Amino acid sequence: MAEVKICGLREAAHVAAAVDAGARYLGFVFYHKSPRAVTGAEAASLSADLPLGVARVGLFVDPSDDLLHDVLSVMPLDIVQLHGHETPDRVTEVKALTGLPVMKAVGISGPDDLSQLTDYGLVADMLLVDAKPPKDAGLPGGNGLAFDWRLLVGRRWLRPWMLAGGLTPDNVAEAVRLTGAAVVDVSSGVESGPGVKDSVRIAAFIAAAKA
Repeated sequence: MAEVKICGLREAAHVAAAVDAGARYLGFVFYHKSPRAVTGAEAASLSADLPLGVARVGLFVDPSDDLLHDVLSVMPLDIVQLHGHETPDRVTEVKALTGLPVMKAVGISGPDDLSQLTDYGLVADMLLVDAKPPKDAGLPGGNGLAFDWRLLVGRRWLRPWMLAGGLTPDNVAEAVRLTGAAVVDVSSGVESGPGVKDSVRIAAFIAAAKA
Protein backbone atom coordinates (compact mmCIF):
# COMPACT_ATOMS: atom_id res chain seq x y z
CA MET A 1 0.00 0.00 0.00
CA ALA A 2 1.65 3.20 -1.23
CA GLU A 3 0.91 6.88 -0.90
CA VAL A 4 0.44 8.77 -4.17
CA LYS A 5 1.62 11.99 -5.77
CA ILE A 6 -0.35 13.24 -8.76
CA CYS A 7 1.89 15.62 -10.70
CA GLY A 8 1.23 18.18 -13.41
CA LEU A 9 -2.21 19.30 -12.27
CA ARG A 10 -3.75 22.22 -14.16
CA GLU A 11 -7.50 22.05 -13.55
CA ALA A 12 -9.63 22.31 -10.42
CA ALA A 13 -11.66 19.22 -11.34
CA HIS A 14 -8.53 17.08 -11.42
CA VAL A 15 -7.23 18.50 -8.15
CA ALA A 16 -10.57 17.56 -6.60
CA ALA A 17 -10.43 14.09 -8.15
CA ALA A 18 -6.95 13.51 -6.74
CA VAL A 19 -7.90 14.71 -3.26
CA ASP A 20 -11.16 12.76 -3.20
CA ALA A 21 -9.34 9.57 -4.22
CA GLY A 22 -6.76 9.97 -1.45
CA ALA A 23 -3.66 11.54 -3.01
CA ARG A 24 -1.09 12.59 -0.42
CA TYR A 25 0.93 14.92 -2.66
CA LEU A 26 -0.15 17.25 -5.49
CA GLY A 27 2.46 18.42 -7.98
CA PHE A 28 2.43 21.72 -9.86
CA VAL A 29 4.88 22.25 -12.71
CA PHE A 30 6.73 25.56 -12.97
CA TYR A 31 8.65 24.78 -16.16
CA HIS A 32 7.53 26.75 -19.19
CA LYS A 33 8.41 24.06 -21.75
CA SER A 34 6.05 21.53 -20.19
CA PRO A 35 2.46 21.07 -21.42
CA ARG A 36 1.60 20.85 -17.71
CA ALA A 37 3.08 24.24 -16.80
CA VAL A 38 1.19 26.63 -14.54
CA THR A 39 2.01 29.99 -13.02
CA GLY A 40 2.43 30.52 -9.31
CA ALA A 41 -0.88 32.37 -9.19
CA GLU A 42 -2.69 29.56 -11.04
CA ALA A 43 -1.24 26.93 -8.71
CA ALA A 44 -2.19 29.01 -5.67
CA SER A 45 -5.79 29.18 -6.86
CA LEU A 46 -5.91 25.45 -7.62
CA SER A 47 -4.59 24.52 -4.18
CA ALA A 48 -6.29 27.15 -2.05
CA ASP A 49 -8.68 24.80 -0.26
CA LEU A 50 -6.70 21.60 0.16
CA PRO A 51 -7.43 19.55 3.27
CA LEU A 52 -4.81 19.12 5.96
CA GLY A 53 -2.33 16.40 5.14
CA VAL A 54 -2.18 17.04 1.40
CA ALA A 55 1.20 18.49 0.43
CA ARG A 56 1.79 21.01 -2.35
CA VAL A 57 4.88 20.15 -4.40
CA GLY A 58 6.41 22.62 -6.85
CA LEU A 59 8.37 21.07 -9.73
CA PHE A 60 11.23 23.20 -11.07
CA VAL A 61 13.88 22.49 -13.69
CA ASP A 62 17.20 24.23 -13.04
CA PRO A 63 15.36 27.23 -11.57
CA SER A 64 16.88 30.63 -11.06
CA ASP A 65 16.65 32.26 -7.65
CA ASP A 66 14.25 34.79 -9.18
CA LEU A 67 11.85 32.11 -10.38
CA LEU A 68 11.80 30.43 -6.99
CA HIS A 69 11.15 33.77 -5.31
CA ASP A 70 8.41 34.73 -7.78
CA VAL A 71 6.52 31.45 -7.32
CA LEU A 72 6.89 31.34 -3.54
CA SER A 73 5.72 34.93 -3.22
CA VAL A 74 2.24 33.84 -4.34
CA MET A 75 2.18 30.05 -3.85
CA PRO A 76 2.65 28.42 -0.42
CA LEU A 77 4.58 25.28 -1.31
CA ASP A 78 5.35 22.47 1.11
CA ILE A 79 8.12 20.84 -0.94
CA VAL A 80 10.38 22.01 -3.77
CA GLN A 81 11.07 19.35 -6.39
CA LEU A 82 14.18 19.82 -8.52
CA HIS A 83 13.96 17.91 -11.79
CA GLY A 84 16.86 19.26 -13.80
CA HIS A 85 20.65 19.01 -13.69
CA GLU A 86 20.97 20.63 -10.27
CA THR A 87 24.17 19.68 -8.46
CA PRO A 88 24.26 18.65 -4.80
CA ASP A 89 25.58 22.14 -4.01
CA ARG A 90 22.60 23.69 -5.78
CA VAL A 91 20.22 21.50 -3.81
CA THR A 92 21.77 22.87 -0.63
CA GLU A 93 21.43 26.44 -1.94
CA VAL A 94 17.76 25.98 -2.80
CA LYS A 95 17.05 24.59 0.67
CA ALA A 96 18.68 27.63 2.24
CA LEU A 97 17.00 30.07 -0.14
CA THR A 98 13.47 28.72 0.24
CA GLY A 99 13.54 27.33 3.77
CA LEU A 100 11.63 24.33 2.43
CA PRO A 101 12.33 20.60 2.11
CA VAL A 102 13.83 19.77 -1.29
CA MET A 103 13.17 16.62 -3.28
CA LYS A 104 15.72 15.81 -6.00
CA ALA A 105 14.75 13.75 -9.04
CA VAL A 106 17.35 11.27 -10.30
CA GLY A 107 17.00 9.59 -13.69
CA ILE A 108 17.79 5.87 -13.81
CA SER A 109 18.46 3.72 -16.86
CA GLY A 110 20.99 1.23 -15.48
CA PRO A 111 23.08 0.25 -12.44
CA ASP A 112 25.64 3.00 -13.05
CA ASP A 113 23.03 5.65 -12.26
CA LEU A 114 22.25 4.37 -8.77
CA SER A 115 25.25 6.05 -7.13
CA GLN A 116 23.62 9.43 -7.72
CA LEU A 117 20.89 8.46 -5.30
CA THR A 118 23.51 8.05 -2.60
CA ASP A 119 25.13 11.38 -3.49
CA TYR A 120 21.89 13.36 -3.50
CA GLY A 121 20.69 11.54 -0.40
CA LEU A 122 23.37 13.40 1.52
CA VAL A 123 21.82 16.80 0.79
CA ALA A 124 18.19 16.39 -0.33
CA ASP A 125 15.29 15.77 2.04
CA MET A 126 13.62 13.35 -0.37
CA LEU A 127 14.52 11.52 -3.58
CA LEU A 128 12.44 10.91 -6.70
CA VAL A 129 13.63 7.83 -8.58
CA ASP A 130 12.55 8.38 -12.18
CA ALA A 131 13.33 6.97 -15.62
CA LYS A 132 16.21 8.74 -17.33
CA PRO A 133 14.84 10.61 -20.36
CA PRO A 134 16.22 9.86 -23.83
CA LYS A 135 18.88 12.26 -25.07
CA ASP A 136 16.46 13.74 -27.59
CA ALA A 137 13.61 14.16 -25.09
CA GLY A 138 12.23 17.65 -24.75
CA LEU A 139 11.27 17.17 -21.10
CA PRO A 140 13.24 15.83 -18.12
CA GLY A 141 10.21 13.90 -16.87
CA GLY A 142 6.60 13.08 -17.66
CA ASN A 143 7.62 11.13 -20.74
CA GLY A 144 5.74 7.94 -19.88
CA LEU A 145 8.93 5.87 -19.76
CA ALA A 146 9.73 3.19 -17.20
CA PHE A 147 13.05 1.68 -16.15
CA ASP A 148 13.91 -1.77 -14.85
CA TRP A 149 12.37 -1.69 -11.38
CA ARG A 150 14.43 -4.73 -10.39
CA LEU A 151 17.40 -2.35 -10.05
CA LEU A 152 15.82 -1.07 -6.83
CA VAL A 153 15.08 -4.40 -5.20
CA GLY A 154 16.59 -4.57 -1.72
CA ARG A 155 18.16 -1.11 -1.90
CA ARG A 156 17.83 1.62 0.72
CA TRP A 157 18.92 5.24 0.84
CA LEU A 158 19.42 7.86 3.50
CA ARG A 159 16.23 9.70 2.61
CA PRO A 160 12.60 8.85 1.88
CA TRP A 161 12.00 8.26 -1.83
CA MET A 162 9.25 8.18 -4.42
CA LEU A 163 9.05 5.96 -7.49
CA ALA A 164 8.18 7.54 -10.84
CA GLY A 165 8.51 6.78 -14.53
CA GLY A 166 5.99 5.07 -16.76
CA LEU A 167 3.57 4.22 -13.97
CA THR A 168 -0.07 3.60 -14.89
CA PRO A 169 -3.18 2.23 -13.19
CA ASP A 170 -2.32 -1.12 -14.75
CA ASN A 171 1.28 -1.50 -13.54
CA VAL A 172 1.57 0.53 -10.33
CA ALA A 173 0.65 -2.35 -8.03
CA GLU A 174 3.40 -4.52 -9.54
CA ALA A 175 5.89 -1.65 -9.29
CA VAL A 176 5.13 -1.24 -5.59
CA ARG A 177 5.40 -4.99 -5.02
CA LEU A 178 8.80 -5.22 -6.71
CA THR A 179 10.43 -2.10 -5.29
CA GLY A 180 8.77 -1.65 -1.92
CA ALA A 181 8.14 2.01 -2.77
CA ALA A 182 6.23 3.81 -0.04
CA VAL A 183 5.21 6.62 -2.41
CA VAL A 184 4.56 6.59 -6.17
CA ASP A 185 4.44 9.58 -8.51
CA VAL A 186 2.44 9.76 -11.74
CA SER A 187 1.83 12.35 -14.41
CA SER A 188 1.38 11.13 -17.99
CA GLY A 189 0.05 7.78 -16.77
CA VAL A 190 -3.23 9.42 -15.72
CA GLU A 191 -3.69 11.55 -18.82
CA SER A 192 -5.84 11.24 -21.91
CA GLY A 193 -3.38 13.42 -23.85
CA PRO A 194 -0.23 15.48 -23.15
CA GLY A 195 -1.01 17.62 -20.12
CA VAL A 196 -4.68 16.58 -20.02
CA LYS A 197 -5.50 14.72 -16.82
CA ASP A 198 -8.30 12.15 -16.62
CA SER A 199 -10.27 11.98 -13.37
CA VAL A 200 -11.22 8.33 -13.89
CA ARG A 201 -7.59 7.33 -14.43
CA ILE A 202 -6.51 9.35 -11.39
CA ALA A 203 -8.97 7.48 -9.20
CA ALA A 204 -8.01 4.13 -10.71
CA PHE A 205 -4.30 4.79 -10.18
CA ILE A 206 -4.69 5.75 -6.53
CA ALA A 207 -6.94 2.76 -5.86
CA ALA A 208 -4.39 0.40 -7.44
CA ALA A 209 -1.47 1.94 -5.54
CA LYS A 210 -3.30 1.60 -2.24
CA ALA A 211 -4.75 -1.87 -2.87
